[in-house]
Amino acid sequence: MYLCYILYSKILGRYYVGHCEAPIEDRLRRHLTNHKGFTGKAKDWQIVYKECFDSKEEAYSRERAIKGKKSRKYIEWLITQVQG
Repeated sequence: MYLCYILYSKILGRYYVGHCEAPIEDRLRRHLTNHKGFTGKAKDWQIVYKECFDSKEEAYSRERAIKGKKSRKYIEWLITQVQG
C-alpha cells in the first residue's frame, strides 16, 4: 500500500505534501530527524491527512495534483473533509 500524505508544522505554519510506501509512521520519523530538506526546519510535523493507493504511481500522481493546485485553502479543505 502507498500513501499520499500532508504534514503540518505549527512552528512554521506550513504544510508539506508527500507520498510514501506504508507505514507512514516510519516516513514521519525520517521527516523529524535532522536533515537539510524542507521538513528539517521544524521538529513538530504531524500527519493531518492521508490517502491510500494500490501503486506508487497513483500516490505520486495524487501528490502532484494536490501540489498543482498551489492552494493552502484547498489543502485545508481536504483536511476538513476527513475530520468532518
